Amino acid sequence: MSADSNPMALYEQLRAQGDAVREIKAQKGNKADVDAAVQLLLKMKADYKQLTGQDYQAGRPPTDAVMNDEDHDDGDDQVDPWNVSTSSAKGVDYDKLIVRFGSNKIDQELVDRIARVTGKTPHRFLRRGIFFSHRDMHQILDAYEKQKSFYLYTGRGPSSEAMHVGHLIPFIFTKWLQDVFDVPLVIQMTDDEKYLWKDLSLEDCHRYAVENARDIIACGFDLDKTFIFSDLEYMGASPSFYRNVVKVQKHVTFNQVKGIFGFTDSDCIGKISFPAIQAAPSFSNSFPQIFGDRNDVQCLIPCAIDQDPYFRMTRDVAPRIGYLKPALLHSTFFPALQGAQTKMSASDANSSIFLTDTPKQIKNKVNKHAFSGGKDTVEEHRKLGGNPDVDVSFMYLTFFLEDDEQLEKIRQDYRSGALLTGELKKCLIETLQPMIAAHQERRKLVSDETVRQFMTPRKLRFNC
Repeated sequence: MSADSNPMALYEQLRAQGDAVREIKAQKGNKADVDAAVQLLLKMKADYKQLTGQDYQAGRPPTDAVMNDEDHDDGDDQVDPWNVSTSSAKGVDYDKLIVRFGSNKIDQELVDRIARVTGKTPHRFLRRGIFFSHRDMHQILDAYEKQKSFYLYTGRGPSSEAMHVGHLIPFIFTKWLQDVFDVPLVIQMTDDEKYLWKDLSLEDCHRYAVENARDIIACGFDLDKTFIFSDLEYMGASPSFYRNVVKVQKHVTFNQVKGIFGFTDSDCIGKISFPAIQAAPSFSNSFPQIFGDRNDVQCLIPCAIDQDPYFRMTRDVAPRIGYLKPALLHSTFFPALQGAQTKMSASDANSSIFLTDTPKQIKNKVNKHAFSGGKDTVEEHRKLGGNPDVDVSFMYLTFFLEDDEQLEKIRQDYRSGALLTGELKKCLIETLQPMIAAHQERRKLVSDETVRQFMTPRKLRFNC
């Protein structure tokens, strides 16, 4: 089977072969050449059906439900933009997810290359596989080495005033990317999406967008290189942005979004059209105040892997409307305190450490709710050791403890039984309390005027 049994790669090859058949026919090629090209196309379609369980349809890339038969089991993971769950205490099987989504693993070779190109130590999220998957990152680095710049795009769906620590992951990493590559960044606040999906008023959704922007700004982004925008405000004020939304909408059918996102006939039409709005920031001419009318500045999107269906759709549409495909860097999910079977939820206060929590609340939540990989008694734990792979306190330290050697010592001590669960939780508490306190202090300094400046369309510092 072609394309190394990768559904997306095989889909791309099929599309290219379809173009080749049409070209041969248009050029009135001889019958033997036409027949050979058609037979190859039919074989590739059969391979695609065998691999994905779906008939190939032009313009409809394989959905996130696609996987090989051997990947279907009772412990199957559910991953889409609105739901993440697994039956495994270790969390989602990300190697399987790479196969399902047709992306590429971030291997040590790529991490080393990023270090060479930037001249900086790779971020701990790269070193530890927290950002684990990519699309076209080598292409971004190839262009960057030739002094051709790019821009960053990430986002936030504002569903409440308070963000939790899991929401910080893409922003912490995006800030590092902005700093080491010295590139502009656009941050989309999808307040329109939250209005469509949640039982919230339009006014509340926009207010949450502004409040969440304060937390994002407190991560330390450079005002001269960062534009934060609310969909409810920017799309109505930017003809260029809206034109790209319409271009995407024209090239994606209802059947396609149903296949990709699982929409049903009872979903409102706003949901069905929304994916085009999340796609539009992937194209540089959606921001004429930054890039003018240029559509040749490539976009790099750091995001959690559950957002990938939006951008698989975007990457399929982009060349058909004359634009570059965005590149992506995918992160793992930040687990709930109760365990890695789900990601944190802003609607469950006890599943999350919020950025508004006091030191006492942080301590109580970790001690009371953080799922333990330890044994039932001290004696048994000392003898048999704990399991850091399922212990939420250790998982959180993997995200936030900078020192690799210290983290590895904690892992070994916990596994050997030398470190007890209570001691491991204490390590996490002592890591989170100052980190969140420092964030709260930075947030206090974010004035209404500062938010206004970040959210005002304007020229950013951009060298290309």
